[in-house]
Amino acid sequence: MAARVGVSRPTIIRLERGDPNVALGVLARTLGILGLEGDLDQPAANDEIGRRLQDLALPIRPRPRSRTKT
Repeated sequence: MAARVGVSRPTIIRLERGDPNVALGVLARTLGILGLEGDLDQPAANDEIGRRLQDLALPIRPRPRSRTKT
């Protein structure tokens, strides 16, 4: 597996153990080799907390004043 992914065996072991310091690219290549690349989209697809945090970061713009024609 390590040779197919292009990394060392210890890197694959760290990936399997969930080490957060393993590069995301290694995870993506590994999932691709296993035929599971579609699984990479699943965590982001239903990320309710991420959406709420994103909404909190949106700028709040005041509504423009409406002009009345007289």
